[in-house]
Amino acid sequence: MSDGISDDAEDVVGVLTERIEEHFGMGMEQLKAAVSAKPNANPAATDVVKWHGLLVQAQSVLGRAEDDLLAALEAQPSEVDDPTMGLAHRVNAAVTARDGRALVVRWLLDPDAPGKKDLAAERLARLRPRTGPAVPASAPQRSGGAPAPSSVSRAGGFIR
Repeated sequence: MSDGISDDAEDVVGVLTERIEEHFGMGMEQLKAAVSAKPNANPAATDVVKWHGLLVQAQSVLGRAEDDLLAALEAQPSEVDDPTMGLAHRVNAAVTARDGRALVVRWLLDPDAPGKKDLAAERLARLRPRTGPAVPASAPQRSGGAPAPSSVSRAGGFIR
């Protein structure tokens, strides 16, 4: 990975944790506690804590997969069998998951990241504070007790 993040697996989580702590000005445990106490107070912090947790989880899965592969390789004679190849594929999948989650954390921490300053990002920011459904969950009732017909807008027209 670039941007000062080493390819060494243990460094990825550590470097990103340090960046999070610098960005929010508090330790990870403090940040988790603050987000837990008031999850809607800072949506950016809530997202970072969520994705950091997913990153830590992915790193743990990767560590176990690497340990399993190493044990299988040490027990192998000269040729690698299918179950061991399956373990190698598991390691590759775990690396991909970990790296993807690391990229999300990096993106969340970068205020100038692509997609954060365009029109779609502004629209998303306006929609974010909603905590309930955007439309009523049930149709309004007519005076006779039957639900009123509802209209839904789609691509410039209404659909009944």
